[in-house]
Amino acid sequence: MIELPDNLRPDEASPDWLSKGDNAWQLTAATLVGMQSVPGLVILYGSIVKKKWAVNSAFMALYAFAAVLVCWVGWGYQMSFGVKLFNFLGRPHVSMEQDYLLQRTFVGYLPNATMVYFQFVFAAITLILIAGALLGRMNFHAWMLFVPLWLTFSYTITCYSIWNPNGWLAKMGVIDYSGGFVIHLSSGVAGFTAAYWVGPRATNDRERFPPNNILLMLAGAGLLWMGWTGFNGGDPYMVSTDASLAVLNTHVCTATSLLTWLLLDIVFFGKPSVIGATQGMITGLVCITPAAGVVQGWAAMIMGVMSGSIPWYTMMVLHKKISILKHVDDTMAVFHTHAVAGSLGGILTGFFSNPKLCRIFYLVEDWQHYIGLAYGLKNGQFRAGFKQMGIQILGILFVIVVNVITTSLICFLLGRFIPLRLNEDELQIGDDAIHGEEAYALWGDGEKYDGSKHNSVYGLEEFPPVPPKAEA
Repeated sequence: MIELPDNLRPDEASPDWLSKGDNAWQLTAATLVGMQSVPGLVILYGSIVKKKWAVNSAFMALYAFAAVLVCWVGWGYQMSFGVKLFNFLGRPHVSMEQDYLLQRTFVGYLPNATMVYFQFVFAAITLILIAGALLGRMNFHAWMLFVPLWLTFSYTITCYSIWNPNGWLAKMGVIDYSGGFVIHLSSGVAGFTAAYWVGPRATNDRERFPPNNILLMLAGAGLLWMGWTGFNGGDPYMVSTDASLAVLNTHVCTATSLLTWLLLDIVFFGKPSVIGATQGMITGLVCITPAAGVVQGWAAMIMGVMSGSIPWYTMMVLHKKISILKHVDDTMAVFHTHAVAGSLGGILTGFFSNPKLCRIFYLVEDWQHYIGLAYGLKNGQFRAGFKQMGIQILGILFVIVVNVITTSLICFLLGRFIPLRLNEDELQIGDDAIHGEEAYALWGDGEKYDGSKHNSVYGLEEFPPVPPKAEA
């Protein structure tokens, strides 16, 4: 009998079912995804908006991250991944008892505590992406209520249906590798719907909304891009060859999408736009997400070309021609970058998904499931290929319907008790009127502004006067 080294012997802290390598990677991947939100999107939102909205925009993201975590361990995780209540929803229950958290989770060789943490960062970034459509005018108090309500009554439904093994779409065989449907399509549709109910920004903000710091915007975008290594690389729930493929495909698609968007900007507008390149980066990340580990590298590159061109066309051309798109003030264009790109990714997943890669990811031997249409046509499995494409389209329609209905109901009911939109005076002033704080310490002609009561434990009147310097 071979004797294991001391560090590999099972004990109470490391039971025989636990994979230390998988657990270490899963915690790392979750933290990478968390850093996409905090500080990634906090920085990106705070810098891509007009200066007067920097604090409010960044804080909407930070608040959502904290609020989602409390709701997630309180009831959200169990409603998404717990015991079945309906075919689309689990029973609400806490996820904080040590006996539960230290048990093996429903998939992989991980404890429940790791899975709760990993799935939390995905739920959190979904709400933060929704915030992108509402920057520059939503009442912060309404946002504080919207976050837990939407998580509870919308996110959990799509998450359970698609990612929980007992969910009805999961049983049908929908392919959503890492959240093209659950996160991006949901946030794009919900953000656009909420923007309709909240109403537009002030007229002068809609007409002119320049970023206050493009360099910081790029820093936030860089954190978002690199964090996607954990976003897509963590979803096999193990350190596997498929995880490596998912990471590489993610970056290939994203780079191709960014370059495609950039070239289109140069050809049609004459200048290489930094903001446009960032949008192309985001659409590439979103498009590859449902397919990351189940398509080949050449397919990831084709998806990058399409994610850099089709959302570009909907944003730059169709947006100006379709009345509903012109009417709804979607600040960060999440409809185009997440709803359009997420739907595109879901459809292309149904076309390009490779049967062998799907079997590696899903760990199934059934050759009649998870067959992309391209391979169905190639191998004579026409019915299986068209069936997969039909399931993908059904998943898209389900996510759209759920999010339009639940988001509308939440906004309608919230609006009965609290204004969804800031008043006109607050819209003109921005951060100082809402939070009593501003993003930059210097204002006017170099005069220091120090109006926040939270800058010091002392009141301003408690500071002793500074004696004048004696003249030499």
